[in-house]
Amino acid sequence: MEPFIEQVLISEEIIQAKVKDLGKKISEDYLDKGEIRAIGILRGAFIFMADLVRNIKVPLSVDFMSISSYEDDCETTGVVRILKDLDKPITNRHVLIVEDIVDTGLTLKHLKEVLATRNPASLKVCALLNKKEKRVVKDLVIDYCGFDIPDRFVVGYGLDFAERYRNYPFIFILKPEYYQKPGQV
Repeated sequence: MEPFIEQVLISEEIIQAKVKDLGKKISEDYLDKGEIRAIGILRGAFIFMADLVRNIKVPLSVDFMSISSYEDDCETTGVVRILKDLDKPITNRHVLIVEDIVDTGLTLKHLKEVLATRNPASLKVCALLNKKEKRVVKDLVIDYCGFDIPDRFVVGYGLDFAERYRNYPFIFILKPEYYQKPGQV
């Protein structure tokens, strides 16, 4: 095992089984409803989204947004900025936000509010990881959730620290000495 891995939290095999299951549920829910516009939240969701859309068996198109609420690489500021907006309109479209991880819920709440003003036919969320312990927005709905995880710093399968570790096909807990600044607890 790599020296920076504290623990493999979710194996590649378990992730792929869950992604297949999520794709099946989404396909069943959107059967006969028309095309889905899947919106991937960059950069963390790109690997999850690629695998997810290959498992959705109803018509869909994709678009991407880039949003930031992080001052550094591991603590949110609470201020949400849209760095890249959608390329296509979503009016009267069934929109599925594809997110890598939801922790406080502040960013996702803001994103849902922004997209709701664009009059989609429906607006749902699919998140791979959910940190319920860290949730600030208590009434936030995640329509399709892969895994509930503890409040630990995780990377892999698209999630990063300082743009590293995204390429690992599993999700793991990064040892604190690899993401904490000197003097941090």
